[in-house]
Amino acid sequence: MYKKPKILVVGSFVMDLIISARRFPSAGESVFGTGFATAPGGKGANQAIQASRLGAKVVMAGKVGSDDFGRALINSAVQSGVDTRYVAVSNNVPSAVGNVQLEVSPEGTQNRIIVYPGANMEITKEDILPLKEEIQSFDMVILQNEIPMEINTLVASFAKEAGVKVMLNPAPTAKLPVELLSCLTYITPNEHEAEDLTGIPADSEKNIEKQLYAIKNTGVKNAIITLGKRGAAFLGDGGICYSPSVDWGKTVDPTAAGDSFIGAFSTAVAAGISVTNALRFANAAAGISVTRMGAQTSLPALEEVLSVMKVKGFDIEPFNILLTK
Repeated sequence: MYKKPKILVVGSFVMDLIISARRFPSAGESVFGTGFATAPGGKGANQAIQASRLGAKVVMAGKVGSDDFGRALINSAVQSGVDTRYVAVSNNVPSAVGNVQLEVSPEGTQNRIIVYPGANMEITKEDILPLKEEIQSFDMVILQNEIPMEINTLVASFAKEAGVKVMLNPAPTAKLPVELLSCLTYITPNEHEAEDLTGIPADSEKNIEKQLYAIKNTGVKNAIITLGKRGAAFLGDGGICYSPSVDWGKTVDPTAAGDSFIGAFSTAVAAGISVTNALRFANAAAGISVTRMGAQTSLPALEEVLSVMKVKGFDIEPFNILLTK
């Protein structure tokens, strides 16, 4: 049975400082850039905004600095319909900043990102405790590794106790405690993160499948590995399935593709939509996002994703629930 999903995102806000160039500089080398922009981002905020734009009711918890970046980050989330009443403000640490370098060449666009975590790493247990009483009202909780691991573990334990699904985006990679892994319904590393988590190189389809089983054997119910242009691989109780990527134009900026995928997949499964259809939905959203510059500016609206799915011949009837107010 389908329902309008309600999602809680506990995660990061980051102001992205984006510079593009024809090639990345080598160590000790300077190169001219071809463009510069600032854009609100952060894995948590991106995923929250994507879910909201796709029809979910989204509440976000996190922390920003008492600075212009912090105010802009909150405002961007609010403008996309995200409820930010659980976002705290630090007077001691500035908002997080991401240095995003884009290499734009005829072969495509690659990115490198350095993040100063700032206020994201100042989230405390006291900031999170008020969520415990409300968490049972959500259909899904989304977490990432851009906030303290003990906060992820605490929130995940609240969700598990309340019978609420938990999605973890394990980026950037870090050692994941057993107490957290045992609470996870879904985990979504990309192939590089999966290699870091398992020690298995992501150099063949056989090894991707080994990675999936290794991750699931940690106690996670379902493992998803995003594979960029090759789509995504999923392992649940029914075995492995692959969902191909959705090509919708030239890749301009892949910065938020993973966040788009996670926001879309979480929205769909929280609405009661099948994993197969949720993977298609997520790949369609990510396929649109890479054709646009920026993080949050690249995240598509529901109508755009459904239009692409219809063109590609996918069944969009299950997604009608997301169109309801």
